[in-house]
Amino acid sequence: MGHRALIAYERPDSTYNLHYSHWGAQHLRLKPAITAETPFGGDDPNKSLQTIHQRLREASTDRGVDRVLDAHEFSSRQVDIEPRVIGLTIDEIIDEQLDFLHHEAFYVVDSDHTVTAYRTHWFGLQYDCGTIDDALTVGNGALRTVRWYEGEPVGDGHAQGEFRGLKDTVGDMLDRGVLSHDEAIEYLARKLDEWVAKTEELIVRRPQTVE
Repeated sequence: MGHRALIAYERPDSTYNLHYSHWGAQHLRLKPAITAETPFGGDDPNKSLQTIHQRLREASTDRGVDRVLDAHEFSSRQVDIEPRVIGLTIDEIIDEQLDFLHHEAFYVVDSDHTVTAYRTHWFGLQYDCGTIDDALTVGNGALRTVRWYEGEPVGDGHAQGEFRGLKDTVGDMLDRGVLSHDEAIEYLARKLDEWVAKTEELIVRRPQTVE
């Protein structure tokens, strides 16, 4: 199944290139793995990959990306070297590319290779109650950071379990008619806001309409 993640690398024009990692969400492992020396993860610094990374950040068209990739041979890394799309804003990535159900983590890599790791929480309730049959997976959830200590995420597993328990409770409240679907989504967002520490970041995306 994998632990899918998306990675956004900042470009010189302050937009981002978007890459994919099949296992990158596991234990938020890419936060310490992505560095200036290892831009696509891995343990061994590679000058060729550093050059590819820099040229991909500067490529302005898909043809330019192809020229960069065709000019080099490289082995696989923790992060797919070929970008899915280039030149998007963070909001465009979160609103249009990030799947809150299937992508378990999202990373933002600044131009100085500072990495911010976000855990994703999907607001869909179709698996938590009988009232809801379907739910959007894009633009319908929350991103949250967690505290890090000595290179490890503190409380990440607890936070994920806490949110699963919250959804189970909210699903039961929906089935009992205590909450409407709109109210349930609002309740999820409000509880996350209460739980996330002031020193951490919470980004919420709700669908414009809930059917």
